[in-house]
Amino acid sequence: MTYPLLNVFLTTMWVFLWILWLALLFRVFSDLFRDDALSGWAKAGWTVFTLLLPFLGVFVYLVARGRGMGMREMKRAEQAEKDFREFVRTSATTGRAEELEHLVELKNHGDLTPEEYERAKAKVLAA
Repeated sequence: MTYPLLNVFLTTMWVFLWILWLALLFRVFSDLFRDDALSGWAKAGWTVFTLLLPFLGVFVYLVARGRGMGMREMKRAEQAEKDFREFVRTSATTGRAEELEHLVELKNHGDLTPEEYERAKAKVLAA
């Protein structure tokens, strides 16, 4: 059983190109269905065009809407970053407020002296 080295190279190249093609196809479909600016009919039209003529459909999509793909992806990433930062900020603020409320309860209950309360409050606010 012989399989020449050139055939191994060509087989590897075809497999790589096939995987690359599938990745590109999935990227186009994910961009297509995530885009809120397109109507349902436009999405259906692009989908049918891409499924009936896959190579031509994807290449036409990339030419027609390729620049917007990057911008839409960047907007999604920026929005995700903004949402994450807002979540962290509110979580940190809520945590401090809860700790301060707990310290006030301990002080009012008599478990903490005023000096201990001030030290603990300064420690919470410094964190």
